[in-house]
Amino acid sequence: MRLSTIELEGTEVAAVHVDGRGLAPVPEATDELPPTLLGLLRGHLDDTVRTELAARAAELPDADLVDAATARYRPLYREPVKIWGIGLNYRAHAEDLAESHPDEPASFIKASHTIIGHGDAIELPWHSSYVTAEAELGLVFGVESRDVDEHDALGHLAGVCPVLDQTAVDILQRNPRFLTRSKNYPTFFSFGPVLVTIDEALGGRGSLEHINVATYHNGRLHREDVVSGMRHTPEQLISLHTQMMPFSPGDIISPGSPGAVPIEDGDVAECRIEGIGTLRNPVVRPEPAR
Repeated sequence: MRLSTIELEGTEVAAVHVDGRGLAPVPEATDELPPTLLGLLRGHLDDTVRTELAARAAELPDADLVDAATARYRPLYREPVKIWGIGLNYRAHAEDLAESHPDEPASFIKASHTIIGHGDAIELPWHSSYVTAEAELGLVFGVESRDVDEHDALGHLAGVCPVLDQTAVDILQRNPRFLTRSKNYPTFFSFGPVLVTIDEALGGRGSLEHINVATYHNGRLHREDVVSGMRHTPEQLISLHTQMMPFSPGDIISPGSPGAVPIEDGDVAECRIEGIGTLRNPVVRPEPAR
C-alpha cells in the first residue's frame, strides 16, 4: 500500500494511492478510521486495517478521487514524537569525507519544527553559507517498540519514505558538538510525498538492502548507493535505538545518505528512491529578519 497526505479543502488528510486512478482521501473512503496518516499509524496500520482501507478506496468512483499529478502534497505528518538521524552510515560517503567509519552509529535527534513536505522550500539560514542536502530512506515505526531484536526489527516498521536531511555544514565545522544545532533549522527535514508500507517495500525479500537511494541536484545525479552499502543496517539501527528508548508509531529513523550535495538559493534538491518515490524541494534564501 502507498499512502500520502494531501491538502483537501484547506485540511491535511491521508490518502490511499489507487493504482492507475488517483488518490482516495481516507475521509471519503471511510469514517471509521482516523483521517490523518499519523492517526492511522497510531491506530496500528496492520494487515486487517490495510486490507479494509484498500478495498474501500478501490470502491470509490473516479469523481471522488484526486489526480495524483495535481494533488497538493503535504508532509506525511507534522508531529512525530522523535526523529533520529544517522551520520556517515554509508561506507562510500564516509570515505568521500575522509572520515573513519564509526564503530557505532553516530546519531542525532531532530525536532518537528524542521519538517516540510514535497514541493515546500528549503530555507537557507542567513548566518550559514554552506548547507547540504542528503537523500535518505526514512524508516517509519508502526508500533510501540522497545528492546527490539534485530531479527524482528523490520516488523516494527509501518513503512519507508523518501527523506531530504539538511545540514549547516559550516556551523558543524566549528565544533563537532554543534551537530544538533547544525541539523535543526526550520525546513531541514523534508519527507514524503509517499509512505510505502513495509510489506510492499520488501517486495517478498527479507531485507531492504536492494533499495537504491539517490541524491539529485538540479535534475542531475549527485550520488547513489543501495541500502546494502550501509555500515549499520536498518535492522541494527532499529535494535540499537530501541534499546536506548521506546519508539512510538510515526517515529522516524533517517539512516544516512549515500552523498550530501551543497545547495544554494535557486537550486532544487531531490531524493529519488527506486520503487518508492521522488521527493523534490526548491531552495531559497529568505531575507534575514530585521
